[in-house]
Amino acid sequence: MDQLHLHLIITHLPIFGSILGAFVLGYALLTKSHHTKKAAYFLTLFSSLGACVSYATGEAAEEAVEKIPGVAESLIGQHESAAVYALFALIGLGLLALIGLGLSYSKSKYSKSVATITLLVSLVSFGLVAWTGYLGGKIRHTEINPGNLNSPSNNHEKEEKESE
Repeated sequence: MDQLHLHLIITHLPIFGSILGAFVLGYALLTKSHHTKKAAYFLTLFSSLGACVSYATGEAAEEAVEKIPGVAESLIGQHESAAVYALFALIGLGLLALIGLGLSYSKSKYSKSVATITLLVSLVSFGLVAWTGYLGGKIRHTEINPGNLNSPSNNHEKEEKESE
């Protein structure tokens, strides 16, 4: 497995990990379950690590797809720019998860406040990483990129015009 394959596989982890971590953390706050809160922190931490791996392998993925005919350089640039914001958000989320874990194990009075902040950061991180994933998908998934000449929607429109 090369870096391109790793990038394609691991990119889904930060997307699903951040939202799943947010749901589990929200549930933990509602039920006041310390064990569930710790599990949520581990989920978000794992998601954060996945974002780091995904970002680190992004350059190899870029080099592989930029040589493919029909791939728009502008889409790669948009995806790369969004990835920087998502990466910083997820690193922040990972740091908050580590702080939250430490506070949970020490039974600090600040544990609930950090958990609430972590939940909010997790939701923001999910938005950023989901947008990044959407932009990455537009690079090669023609079905979500209406500007691509080979997309199914454009081919359908061409067929309709030709039949007129």
